[in-house]
Amino acid sequence: MPDPARLTVRGLTKTFGSAQVLTDVELSVLPGEVHGLAGQNGSGKSTLIKIITGLYTPDPGALFEVDGRPIRLPVRWPEVHAAGVSVVHQDLGLLDQLTVSENICVGGFPTRLGRINRTRRDELAARTLDRLGVSLSPARVVGTLTAAQRAEVAIARAMRDLTPGSGLIILDESTRALSGADLEHIHQLLRRIAADGSSALMVSHSLSELMAVTDRMTVLRDGRVAGGGMPTSGLSEQELARRMLGSSVEAVTPRAVAGPQRQGAEGQEGPADPGRPAVTVTGLNGPHLADVSFSVARGEILGLTGLPGSGYEDIAYLVSGAQRAVAGELRTGSAKVNLARGSVAACLRAGVVLVPERRDRDGLAFELSMRDNISLPELGKRGRPWFVARRWQQEDAEAAAATLGIRPRAPHILVKQLSGGNQQKVLLAKWLNTGPALLVLHEPTQAVDIGARTDILHALQRAANTGTSILLVSSEPEDLVATCDRILVYGREVGLRQADAATPEQLIEEIYATSEATAGSLT
Repeated sequence: MPDPARLTVRGLTKTFGSAQVLTDVELSVLPGEVHGLAGQNGSGKSTLIKIITGLYTPDPGALFEVDGRPIRLPVRWPEVHAAGVSVVHQDLGLLDQLTVSENICVGGFPTRLGRINRTRRDELAARTLDRLGVSLSPARVVGTLTAAQRAEVAIARAMRDLTPGSGLIILDESTRALSGADLEHIHQLLRRIAADGSSALMVSHSLSELMAVTDRMTVLRDGRVAGGGMPTSGLSEQELARRMLGSSVEAVTPRAVAGPQRQGAEGQEGPADPGRPAVTVTGLNGPHLADVSFSVARGEILGLTGLPGSGYEDIAYLVSGAQRAVAGELRTGSAKVNLARGSVAACLRAGVVLVPERRDRDGLAFELSMRDNISLPELGKRGRPWFVARRWQQEDAEAAAATLGIRPRAPHILVKQLSGGNQQKVLLAKWLNTGPALLVLHEPTQAVDIGARTDILHALQRAANTGTSILLVSSEPEDLVATCDRILVYGREVGLRQADAATPEQLIEEIYATSEATAGSLT
């Protein structure tokens, strides 16, 4: 008789008020497998995970089992955790000032006479790391670790109380900050966990990641199962996208360039001649990078990427004034900003705006409406101290919702009530609405579904067609190759160089070949 499924969910329905967000959902995760959960923003993935972990109460009639043993509903987290379920959340939940062993044992410190037993704590952490094949000193301070090592610590904490060969670990967008070799390193760790007999349920917006690491997949669409327990080996990314969206997704293709002018979406033209820069950055130095210079033409999308941890990620924040540079100058038309003494306000006056990676922390006011968020940068120009008209705000929000496909098209809705992909569209609309000279973006498609990704990249192309210069700082080779007119690759030892890649695979090769390149400034 075969072993029971590690996790079984049947007949799961969830209603909020009059809206049914999950309908008769079924999910089965087998022992020793990595199971993927896919679906676009708003499909019900987060609601399902919150029910499994006890944050939400499902409608009556559902069945929930772990290793064949029924779990009473609503789920009580201590009970389901005792049954062998653990979670690694998107933000990892680590405390940077504590050591590896302290982070692993948070929530379950071994004690003696009412005090933490430090010897047993370190032994438990070392034993867990060793079981996972992770080479980390328990005494390391977590704030000094790389992104991949931090993910290892979070996974080790989740696996701490599990008997080898048992249990289920849920990864809820836990790998979103990883790319390249770091991401593959965590994939290998998950494969070792599964080979030992434990199970993993991976929630991710990245179809390529799910295809690479999972054994089977379940797809949600509009709160229903659009494909359950499908063997990954028999699937393609196109088939997954079709199941997620209910239709084929429109490909993002490079814009056609004809001579020095590029025809815009509304009949406008914008120069696309890299030899005539509209924005220049010279002598940029920061805490993790040195002597960076580049330029962006009017209507050009310039991509910038590099080795993880090389410092290229900082460039978006240095050129927009969000992070103080050691040295450097930015010019846009007649405006000049000394980046060593600059600020966000100075860069905004020069026409430079930033779409940051962390929309929740740095980009949006979650307690305000879509309309209020989009209009915030324009209040000083179009509002009055004694009166802020609503009409233009409403019109701008409605136009943005229609152009970017923001759902629902309800300008009054609070941003916190939107899905992640729609929040990202609101953030993009907020700054596109200002008509910037330079739009700087850092990982604009991270943790959004394939449909939202397509909408966002198309919006960047339309903005460039109307003359906006764009700097896209990203670790996503597919986005860069599909969207950018030029791509620069940064390496700590070699500086900037221009990539000649025509495919994502070639770009990855060039990124990891920077150690053989020569440094230089590009215009």
